Amino acid sequence: MQLALIVGSEGTGLRRLVRQRCDFLLRLPMRGQIDSLNASVAASVALYEIWRQRGIAI
Repeated sequence: MQLALIVGSEGTGLRRLVRQRCDFLLRLPMRGQIDSLNASVAASVALYEIWRQRGIAI
């Protein structure tokens, strides 16, 4: 199965038209005093979880 991970900007996220073209949307839950993650950190977390679920060794 092919996959494309599209990461939105740190402040506003994805544009409306981009969101509408996506099959799935993901939001990382935040706890504590942190409001958001740097876009590259969020992408790393998402990629790690994708690889973990697909059984790909890192």
